[in-house]
Amino acid sequence: MVFNRSLLAKAALGPAAGAVLMAFMASGAIPAYQMYSVALAAIYTVVVLSVGLLAGWSGIWSVGHPAFFAIGAYFAAYGSGHGWSLETVILGAVVTGAVLGAFLGYAGARFSMLYIALLTLAFTMVTLELVNRWSSVTGGDQGVAVLQLHSSLGLGTLAGGSTESQYLAVGAAAVVLALAVPAAASGLRMRLVAAKSHPLAARTIGIAPEAQSALAFAVSAAFTTFAGVLLGLITGFVSPDPFSLNLGIALIAACVLGGVGTIIGAVAGGAYLTWNPSLSSAVGLPQPVVQGLVLVGVLLFLPGGVVPFLSAPLRSVLRRVWRRPAPTPAKPAPAVDLAPRQPATATAAATGEAAVVLRLEHVSVAYGGLKALEDASVSLRQDEVLAVIGPNGAGKTTLLNAVSGLTGNGRVSGTVDFAGGSLLKARATARRRLGIGRTFQHAEVFSELTVAENVLCTRRWITARDRADVARLLDSVGLADVADRRPGELPFGLQKRLDLARAMAEEPKLLVLDEPFGGLDAAERALLAEQIRRLHAQGTAVLVIDHVLDDLFSVAHRVLAFDFGRTIGEGTPDTVLDNPEVRSSYLGTVGGRAELPEQVGERSVLRLSGVGHTYGGVVALRDVDLDVREGVVLGIAGANGAGKSTLAGILHGSLKPARGSRETGGTVRTSLAPEGRALFKTLSLRENLEVAAYAAGITGAPLRERLAETTEWLPPRLRDRMSVPAAGLSGGEQQMLAIARALIVEPDVLIVDEPALGLAPALVDEVYDRLVRLAHDGLTVVLLEQLLSRAMSVCHEVAVLHEGSVAAQGRPGDPSFAALAEAAYFSGARETAATTALL
Repeated sequence: MVFNRSLLAKAALGPAAGAVLMAFMASGAIPAYQMYSVALAAIYTVVVLSVGLLAGWSGIWSVGHPAFFAIGAYFAAYGSGHGWSLETVILGAVVTGAVLGAFLGYAGARFSMLYIALLTLAFTMVTLELVNRWSSVTGGDQGVAVLQLHSSLGLGTLAGGSTESQYLAVGAAAVVLALAVPAAASGLRMRLVAAKSHPLAARTIGIAPEAQSALAFAVSAAFTTFAGVLLGLITGFVSPDPFSLNLGIALIAACVLGGVGTIIGAVAGGAYLTWNPSLSSAVGLPQPVVQGLVLVGVLLFLPGGVVPFLSAPLRSVLRRVWRRPAPTPAKPAPAVDLAPRQPATATAAATGEAAVVLRLEHVSVAYGGLKALEDASVSLRQDEVLAVIGPNGAGKTTLLNAVSGLTGNGRVSGTVDFAGGSLLKARATARRRLGIGRTFQHAEVFSELTVAENVLCTRRWITARDRADVARLLDSVGLADVADRRPGELPFGLQKRLDLARAMAEEPKLLVLDEPFGGLDAAERALLAEQIRRLHAQGTAVLVIDHVLDDLFSVAHRVLAFDFGRTIGEGTPDTVLDNPEVRSSYLGTVGGRAELPEQVGERSVLRLSGVGHTYGGVVALRDVDLDVREGVVLGIAGANGAGKSTLAGILHGSLKPARGSRETGGTVRTSLAPEGRALFKTLSLRENLEVAAYAAGITGAPLRERLAETTEWLPPRLRDRMSVPAAGLSGGEQQMLAIARALIVEPDVLIVDEPALGLAPALVDEVYDRLVRLAHDGLTVVLLEQLLSRAMSVCHEVAVLHEGSVAAQGRPGDPSFAALAEAAYFSGARETAATTALL
């Protein structure tokens, strides 16, 4: 941790305020009958701070802190009656609280927030029951007195209920507030927030969420038990009444009132808890009623808490006074050559003589009966950039997860060696320490940390040198000017850079990149490619997967192709696509064309003009022009990430485009069978159909009629099982049910997104046969398909999407269109794959 003047000044505010308050107490400015309330407010401040920081930094809401509060108070009572010193009582209470808190935190990290709350609730109930029954120690319902505690350090003797105890409570609270200030700027807070924000990404940088939860709960419980000791000293008597479950609820209310995770908010919350009884008496209402009204008001009108609400205008004024310049969007990216590059094999030689840094032999990963990776063998040299390609569901990400230890509940077999040692049994957090960095497809950054903190949290203890190193790293990737901003304020391209910078921290031996080019524009992709080349030149081995083949091949020395969880080909970037099996994995192989209806209408039922769409800065569609004519089966083909599902949503009308227009030829009802089916698994087949009908306003006799017609479309094996839950169907049967659910609203246009995804070939044929049958009935159908050859075999017209743009469009019957469509599928080069005019 780095202590600067600003941090020391903030930390000194707590002791300074405590000193002033104690001076007022000593001068008599605060009446004697109010001094107890001041001391109680100081104690409550410590407890609220413990609960609030635990929730704000770790995301753990505890109802168990009244139990820790009670443990501290009873330690004071027991120690005073058995000759223990003040230091022994405090140490014993703090250690006991920390051990119990660590247990609860570690156990609770395995469950959801609801189960953590229930776990802490049970802990409080057990503790209170123990207090009531262990009367020989606690005095049971009658309570027990706190006599006096002497200091073994020669600081005197404190009697229960004495004025000196009140001074101690105020001084102790001031010290705790002072300690909280540097803690808020420390690596501890950053790592806690990282584990809360994104546990999976946190593991890849060496942070174990379970350990962080245990640590946070231990520290929080320790300070709460310390506050309990102080409570016993200022009251001089301890009984079970103050530690009821009502206190647990009141503590949470006080945290929300002041501002969760804020230090000054804890002071406000402590004052609220202390004087809430007086407020209730003044308004003539019971305390729970007043407390509930205050909490409801804060949640409705000041959801961030009172202190953040009041401090926001102050910060705005201070910024105007200091006239700090507004942060620039980002450091301009270094100039890069946007011209197409030759594959890395032609520009950067991999000697083939470097040591193998990563070796996988016969690695399989299974989830239940599904084999996501099967008998994979991969080797990667230290001087090499290895690309892995394959269609959606090929097993690429599973391969990366096997290397980085993120396979979850999957059964992993085989051998994984890294830098000469076995990796298979190592935890994900340990793999980071061994020298493996990892990025994610969607830039899984820690949203509650700044850009600099996202990288700093890779360090356990942060020094001035660490901050300087991080500043240089951010400068190298063009993020220096946004180092103090949150990732949510940045466009997607800069978030991708941040994800890469975090993976590059601590100079890993192996960098694992999951679709780094996805969602970036041409300039950003060129910048990233240049960064990968620099990393390779510095000796970092790179394992990368992506669907943007042009940019991927420009940095790769060698390419592995996967499909159905196994290796199907290997070669250099300029030869791997010559492998027939690799090409067919992308394009598919279909025996012949389906017998489509020859007569189709010319009337346009749906038209998109200049449509574009983005998700938080990620460009999904660019200037799409598309015309869907009546009775046509239109195929939209493209690799994973090309923008098909976004286009499906816009065609359906459930997604409004960011740019461009969607027009219909009159009143047109569209219906969508989404990718992944999105069935209600616990509902029966009939109920799934009925829900869709109800949503469209179909009830009564029309509903019964539509149910009968739609059920008739289903195969006999489904018609006989209409009362069976959808979860009991096979994948192909679920897909047919999803299409039937879309059909029940009697659409003019049926949009089906990836109907063949995850299905066996025989089931794929059955699904497509039924879709072709719908076309013969006159229904307009839009099919979004990953396999180009299948789209070419069952559609009147095909549009090829590449990186969100229509790169080619034509009729499969046109002899020249097949080659153009294939070129567009892989490269999207408009000069190569010119749009074929529709006849």
